[in-house]
Amino acid sequence: MNPFEMVVLIVAITAIASIFRAKYGVVRRNKGEDYVGRPATDDAENARLRDELRALKDRVAVLERIATDNDRGLQLDREIEALRTRD
Repeated sequence: MNPFEMVVLIVAITAIASIFRAKYGVVRRNKGEDYVGRPATDDAENARLRDELRALKDRVAVLERIATDNDRGLQLDREIEALRTRD
């Protein structure tokens, strides 16, 4: 293979790769990382996910408090019942 054929082959491979990236929506960021699709801009979805995350953090905090309490008898029963009635 002579050098001219090699250059043409490299250019062809690069062009085909660019076409596939455009077809499948792969976008190149500033630092060179690739990601597929578009960034999430749905505010309603973001708000729903934030609310869900907040609720999960609250539940984890309650469970941590239950697990680390010294008084585990009656208070543990109250906490478990509070979690059951919360849903």
